[in-house]
Amino acid sequence: MHPVKRRRKLIEVAIPLEAINAASAREKSIRHGHPSTLHLWWARRPLAAARAVIFCQMVDDPSAVPEAFPSEADQEKERLRLFALISELVQWKNTTNEQVLERARREIRRSWRRCCADNADHPEAEKLFNPETLPGFHDPFAGGGALPLEAQRLGLESYASDLNPVAVLINKAMIEIPPKFAGMPPVNPESRRRLDVQQWKGAQGLAEDVRYYGRWMRDEAEKRIGHLYPKLKVTAEMVAERPDLTPYQGQDLKVIAWLWARTVKSPNPAFSNVDVPLASTFMLSTKAGKEAYVEPVVEGGGYRFTVKMGKPP
Repeated sequence: MHPVKRRRKLIEVAIPLEAINAASAREKSIRHGHPSTLHLWWARRPLAAARAVIFCQMVDDPSAVPEAFPSEADQEKERLRLFALISELVQWKNTTNEQVLERARREIRRSWRRCCADNADHPEAEKLFNPETLPGFHDPFAGGGALPLEAQRLGLESYASDLNPVAVLINKAMIEIPPKFAGMPPVNPESRRRLDVQQWKGAQGLAEDVRYYGRWMRDEAEKRIGHLYPKLKVTAEMVAERPDLTPYQGQDLKVIAWLWARTVKSPNPAFSNVDVPLASTFMLSTKAGKEAYVEPVVEGGGYRFTVKMGKPP
């Protein structure tokens, strides 16, 4: 087997951990536009860390390029330049900054071309070491998709799979479907009726369609089953039990959460014909100072629920 010549990568020598950790920590508070809002995934990796690690795995450390950086001082200067680029690259605001991303892609391509030149005498050089085609990125257990997404953002062709169908769907939605419609206009009837000519960049057209048909599905669902999820009118009786509802008295409020529970016939002989919920807890919030719980209130031959603030008795 013909050996592959490789140079030491940046990740094998040093990386700007403080900048990466700070960006990863800040990312936890990001909601708008973040893949975490697409679907909950428990072991989701920070995009900043994934982007930085892939970049550092692809780029040669200056000490491995003595022909360009002969002295330790030259190598350290170049390393600091790469660190500065990484510090920019991991910032959330630069996730869609094409100037910063292109600088990172340029560094990756430069290291790849160097690798191709080093292996020009390899028997399969034409197939394996094409300087114009970056190697593919494969993640067999992609989970939340942070790694394949960031590999794609850095210019690599990403392949992702997983045993969990939810993870497969997340990755399809993030890295497979958007590129297929890149630069294409939306196809929904509302957008087609517009007379203005608009340039659709990236997945903007696809996003417009998702918003349109998402609204359609929401409205259609409300027509068909909306009567099963009525609004709640705040009455004087409710305010008497919950003084915090005083500003909303007389208003019809939209219910933002419904609790679901299985029911069984009551084991109490006096209520044997009544369905009662099976619930492990009636707590709604356990946050200190904001505790809330559901209290069942027995009335005649049935019962109702009321929400109480504070700790349960």
